[in-house]
Amino acid sequence: MADPARSSEPFPAEGLPLEQARRRILETIAARDPQAVERLPLAAALGRVSAKPVRASAAVPGFRAAILDGYAVAEASVPQLGHTWPVVGRSAPGAPFRRAGGPGDEPDRLEAGEAVRILTGAPLPEGATRVLAQELVEVEATPPQIRLAREASANPWIRAAAEEAAAGQELLPAGVRLGPADLGRLAGCGVAELALRPRPRIGLLVSGDELVPAGQPRGPGQIWESNGTLLEALLARLGYAVAERRVVGDAPEALRAVLLELAGRCDVVVSTGGVSAGDSDWIRPLLAELGAVDFWKLFLKPGRPFAFGELGGRPFFGLPGNPVAAAITALQLLWPALQALEGAEPQLLPRLKVCLAADLKRGPGRPELARARLQVGPEGELLALVEGSQASSRIGSLQGADLLLEIPAEAGSLAAGSALWAQLLRLPIV
Repeated sequence: MADPARSSEPFPAEGLPLEQARRRILETIAARDPQAVERLPLAAALGRVSAKPVRASAAVPGFRAAILDGYAVAEASVPQLGHTWPVVGRSAPGAPFRRAGGPGDEPDRLEAGEAVRILTGAPLPEGATRVLAQELVEVEATPPQIRLAREASANPWIRAAAEEAAAGQELLPAGVRLGPADLGRLAGCGVAELALRPRPRIGLLVSGDELVPAGQPRGPGQIWESNGTLLEALLARLGYAVAERRVVGDAPEALRAVLLELAGRCDVVVSTGGVSAGDSDWIRPLLAELGAVDFWKLFLKPGRPFAFGELGGRPFFGLPGNPVAAAITALQLLWPALQALEGAEPQLLPRLKVCLAADLKRGPGRPELARARLQVGPEGELLALVEGSQASSRIGSLQGADLLLEIPAEAGSLAAGSALWAQLLRLPIV
């Protein structure tokens, strides 16, 4: 921890370190009604959390299939150059091999010494042991037969009947946040509907006498309100919708009424602004009056004023009023809690080691999460470039940011090339 005497901060080192605060929050968060289930079609399940394990009802693909275009043969060993086979039929996806004039609708068996033209993904006839790539054979039209013109490998080029899944195999456990690959695999295994965990309803309170809606004229000392838009969009990107959003001035009675209303209608209450120790900061005292304050203040830059507690039996998060601090504390502390409320194992932003692309001036004080762009050097090294003001009031520092650069409290100015850990802001695709 930084020496307060050497710190560039106007207050001593105080407040909970970030990891300790996160651990404390998660220890108090329980999944919202673990038995609650919502059933939705697969197309509506992206980003949701599975409530129950999903098992394959049958083997997938359910039949042996050709991996490439070629000819299926019934040979016990690798065929030799010059070997020939009469071509007795064709197997295509959705149209298995049947002999001309053969009885019934069931696929026919391939006998030793015969070949069947087969396409990628098509079912192998019973009796077939390997597929010869079409590039390896020469085709004679009359009578239809093939001759092995190039040496074949020992690879049979056959996809197993249970390659994707065996009947009864678990495809997905409970508590998984569903991505495109999950949904694609489930669809490929015949699953059309899923049991999902309900998403927590979020009530958002934005406080401040100085706030004016965007598009309206500003009076003296007023600013356009941005935190509500920023936080609602950030939560939407993370997969959570704000159920109710209220903007209220710094009047304790009005704030009290809205806090109680949100606590009665939502699963988690979030505020931004009014959580510090100024004359107009009413959120923390109201939380202490109406519920309980678990802790206040973070040893973090940006994000020192932050309150966590309980309001009407609901978890309460009092985010800072500065927009960048509000966004960063939402990512670091609110997001993991929302995941836990939804019944998922909280996943944090992935971390990687980077080097500074340019000198960075700062003084020792609080641990800092600086906004940076990710660059790649000439040798493939990962670089972090910090540009412009890092003020917690400047939303522009978040624009185009790829990283949250983790700067230790004791660090002063850092030279280009200094190695630091960073959190990757870009979310995974699949």
